[in-house]
Amino acid sequence: MSLAPPNFPDLKTDQVESYLHPSVSVPEGLNNNVLVTTIDRLYNWSRRSSMWPLLFGLACCAIEMIATASSRFDLSRFGMEVMRPSPRQSDLMIVSGTVTKKMVPAIVRIYNQMAEPRYVIAMGACATGGGPFKEGYNVVSGIDKYVPVDVYIPGCPPTPEALMFGLMKMHQKVDTQSVTTADWYKREGSAFVPVPHLGPDIFDPRQADLIRAETMSGEAVAADTGGDRAEGGVPGGLRNLGEKAKARIAQAKERAAARLAG
Repeated sequence: MSLAPPNFPDLKTDQVESYLHPSVSVPEGLNNNVLVTTIDRLYNWSRRSSMWPLLFGLACCAIEMIATASSRFDLSRFGMEVMRPSPRQSDLMIVSGTVTKKMVPAIVRIYNQMAEPRYVIAMGACATGGGPFKEGYNVVSGIDKYVPVDVYIPGCPPTPEALMFGLMKMHQKVDTQSVTTADWYKREGSAFVPVPHLGPDIFDPRQADLIRAETMSGEAVAADTGGDRAEGGVPGGLRNLGEKAKARIAQAKERAAARLAG
């Protein structure tokens, strides 16, 4: 059975989108020479059609990301087949793999160096919420606790088709943005993300006030150890410390109370 050849002029007519506003009219003789659109739509089209991902991977999800960029799936159809080795040239970060506490400061530092407008995709169960290592001592429960995430892609690991679907969702989000409301077009720009500090545990500077209040109150320590407060405001669970350590804790609490009062 032979198929009739397609009528290409009709196909072109079907794919032409209508004008954005019913009041916009173009003379019939200029229909093929005039394009009516908005700055937002033209700018968003150019951005989503040339989005440059950042070249880095963390774990097994990175293998699926590499496969997505290969010839079988071909990211070049989206204009994003060349992954940039520098954050200065990238506007899309694909967090592909397990995010350990040791890696979080590097990820946040790279995110701050990316060009605006910038976007983040959490690829896989580990980057989304910790995955099978969620209860581990060295893995964070999702990269969204430290950098803003635009699209989440589930799976362990997600297939290349899932990553491509997530990229299309990312493009849909870009199409809905406006230069008049986006943070990076405002005078103050988008917010800078403080780089976490890695010590005995990961420390987010944005939670400094909460951690200070919980530490200085001593209520949490006393409840965990079953003790009550000792003299000088030192929690009962810390009575086995030396006198110098107790004095330092009491002095730190007094300084914190003075700052709050002032």
